[in-house]
Amino acid sequence: MLERLVSIETPSGHTPGILEALELLRGELAPALGSDGVIMRRDGVPHLVWEATAEPRTLMLGHVDTVWPLGTLAARPFAFHNGRATGPGVFDMKAGLVIAAEALALAGEVSHVSVLITGDEETGSLTSRETIERLASRCRSVLVLEPSADGALKTARKGAAMYRLCVRGRGAHAGLDPERGVNALTELAHLIPHMESLACLPLGTTVTPTVARAGDAINMVPALAELAVDVRAWTAAELERVDAALERVGVHHRDASLRITGGINRYPMEADRSRELIHTARLVAARLGLSPLTEARVGGGSDGNFTAALGVPTLDGLGATGGGAHAEDEWVEIASLARRARLVAGLLDELSR
Repeated sequence: MLERLVSIETPSGHTPGILEALELLRGELAPALGSDGVIMRRDGVPHLVWEATAEPRTLMLGHVDTVWPLGTLAARPFAFHNGRATGPGVFDMKAGLVIAAEALALAGEVSHVSVLITGDEETGSLTSRETIERLASRCRSVLVLEPSADGALKTARKGAAMYRLCVRGRGAHAGLDPERGVNALTELAHLIPHMESLACLPLGTTVTPTVARAGDAINMVPALAELAVDVRAWTAAELERVDAALERVGVHHRDASLRITGGINRYPMEADRSRELIHTARLVAARLGLSPLTEARVGGGSDGNFTAALGVPTLDGLGATGGGAHAEDEWVEIASLARRARLVAGLLDELSR
């Protein structure tokens, strides 16, 4: 199943591939869930959902889209060697979807379980967030099948905010009359150290300029310059502090202007939202004879950030053991799939009681 899933290219925005993968998953999950589920579209993006047929208690959450562009599979097809599987999206997070399917097949009672597999997590869940929050708000717990952190479950995640700064100046010929221009790139250069100054490393808050663009030709004063900024923080208060500071940012030249778009995308998944579920997971692991579970705090966000922010207990990182998320050496330990499926099935049974 993992080979078949990885062998379908599903970059965010590639609707044909995402639909094909969702149809594959539909066929694998339907026997355990007792229905075919529904493939719904939000602003053209497909998502696959099953709603609990009894009182909703647990939401299983995952995504099928990857960061890898079309054509990656030709260079790095699915492969299996020395107990490891490799290929684009194998770790983040197609192995987690395989684990979800096997766990549902192993669980004794799934009528209380809702399942959502989205198609846009890697681009911020802009079309799926409303559905995620609607389903989660009806449940008592959320299990996220994102990859583990070296085997550890993820009990806290940083929140994230994304911004785009657009500076508009005035173009001019760089040789004939540069004094007529207002250099948007120069104005942008002044902003970059200010962005970095908003970070607070003792609190783990990072403000990172990531992508910059300016100008059209080497002999022109740039009239337009853009900067993307990534913000991460462990607390909502820190995200909001940076957000408020960005509202006060301005440019130096009186004839330049600045427009800032974006904002807070995901609030942090704070550890108190996972405390009860990690305790339950450890009891289940001990009962099943599995290795003791560890936990980790990670900087990356997931859809679990949305559900934790609603106050719903959320446990993340229930996917495979492996490494290299968003990297060319992405891999999973095949043996971990069966272990994780047993753990998740045990959790489903415990949470359905």
